[in-house]
Amino acid sequence: MDVITELLQPVALLSLVLGTLAGLVIGAIPGLSVTMAIALLIPVTFTMDTVPGLVLLISVYVAGVYGGSVAAILLRTPGTPAAAATAMDGYPMTQQGKGAKAIRIATVGSVVGGLFSGLVLIVAAPLLSRVSLMFGAAEYFLIAVFALVAIGGLAGGSFLLGVAAALIGLLIGVIGMDTQTGVTRYTGGMQDLQSGIQLIPAMIGLFSISQVFRMMYQDRQQKLASTDRGTGDFSSGEFRKLVPTFAKSSTIGVFVGVLPGAGENIGAWMAYNEARRSSKDKSKFGKGAIEGVAAPETANNSVVGAALIPTLTLGVPGSAATAVLLGGLIIQGMAPGHELFTRYATETYSMISAYMVATVLMGAIGLLLVPYVVRLTTLPPRLVALVIMVLAVVGTYSFRNSYFDVIVMVIFGVFGWFIERVGINPAPVILGMILGPMAESGFRRSLVMAGDQNLAIFYLSDPLRIALISMILIVCLVPLLRILRARGQKRRITSSTVAIM
Repeated sequence: MDVITELLQPVALLSLVLGTLAGLVIGAIPGLSVTMAIALLIPVTFTMDTVPGLVLLISVYVAGVYGGSVAAILLRTPGTPAAAATAMDGYPMTQQGKGAKAIRIATVGSVVGGLFSGLVLIVAAPLLSRVSLMFGAAEYFLIAVFALVAIGGLAGGSFLLGVAAALIGLLIGVIGMDTQTGVTRYTGGMQDLQSGIQLIPAMIGLFSISQVFRMMYQDRQQKLASTDRGTGDFSSGEFRKLVPTFAKSSTIGVFVGVLPGAGENIGAWMAYNEARRSSKDKSKFGKGAIEGVAAPETANNSVVGAALIPTLTLGVPGSAATAVLLGGLIIQGMAPGHELFTRYATETYSMISAYMVATVLMGAIGLLLVPYVVRLTTLPPRLVALVIMVLAVVGTYSFRNSYFDVIVMVIFGVFGWFIERVGINPAPVILGMILGPMAESGFRRSLVMAGDQNLAIFYLSDPLRIALISMILIVCLVPLLRILRARGQKRRITSSTVAIM
């Protein structure tokens, strides 16, 4: 009853509504990350009571992760890094006049994933927090390698092209100062590269600026999807078809969320890859598959609730945003751990309840706004290109107030446009940049942990590591076996043709 009383206070309700609206807007603008929004709002909570302050922060977090999908679907301009996976099939749906349907699918998926992880947070927080402790440096390295090899199918259906694109992302990720030795790598003496190539400018360039170039390259102006008036139905039959995708993606999101530092990006891409892997028709992905929209959106919002589990129980943030949120808790005098669920039980469960309510409110607002936001697709491509360019430049510059980031964005835009012209999808490049630091850090720390022990023996001495290595080998071998089988069939057909002649 105390929790309900706290949430029904006018200030708490106002914080919930304003936080949700602010999160939706901030999430939709490229470059304005959820982490940045929470950090900016923490000083605002100094003058607020504990519960309204926490409600404000958690509602911004929830809505901000979903908000990035709107621009990703309609303009191929991901508002957040986690929405980059949604653009893979969301934007092709917009091109087919199904932008409204794509947003509705993304909204429903976000609500399903958010509520599922919220229930897990309430019921199984202590248990899952202990599971996350099983993952050390070696396990994180193997998870990163698994994700990198698993994305091979994202590059136009070619496993080798996908892995090559991911390796490009890995190489880009090593630019800058080595955090362990302090040695600068591949900076060319440029001071601006000391901190490396930032993910936000690179992502906006690869997905947004390359899209601008493509629009400007068109010979004539035409409407992007003139048949889309925001009335695209998301039928009950399609919902039933997506139930397995919602279930798997929610589970993946929870798994990724409880791993400290993993975050929404990795959860979205892992869910997208699993949806594609388990599909009977893999060729439809990248061309407007509804599963390609539902999977990443369900997973990234599922990560949100799950990331709170290690944050609240162990004081170990599950993502960058929860790291900032943890600071907000400590400022309020609430130390993570057992006391949060005993001494501060009212405040903690008020925040968790606000998370659930904000998820539902976010979904309701998202569905109500569909007929209005989808009108962006009726604008001429070159006008949309101008809007994207303005949002991209403003968002990139505001990220660090750096003109250099804008230059990086343009360079990556040209690079993204070029590699797409030759048939390589830019998505694995971004994932390589995301996972590269995680893989490098995990591997180097595992070398230290192994000590004088043989590295192979060290990695094969733990059942969890053996399971992860087995998964990596399976993911590598399956595409290669398909390639060999296809070549064998081609040779047999050729031989039969020659024999007939």
